[in-house]
Amino acid sequence: MAFKLMMSAQTKWRKLDGANRMPEIIDGIACKDGIKQLQNAA
Repeated sequence: MAFKLMMSAQTKWRKLDGANRMPEIIDGIACKDGIKQLQNAA
């Protein structure tokens, strides 16, 4: 029953935006509100 519920809900789920930015996230680049946060020089 849970499988059927998941399958029916899946048709209404929205795809993730920004899938092309996944390598940046994996590399650990920090983002805030979708903007890269560069480290400030000390």
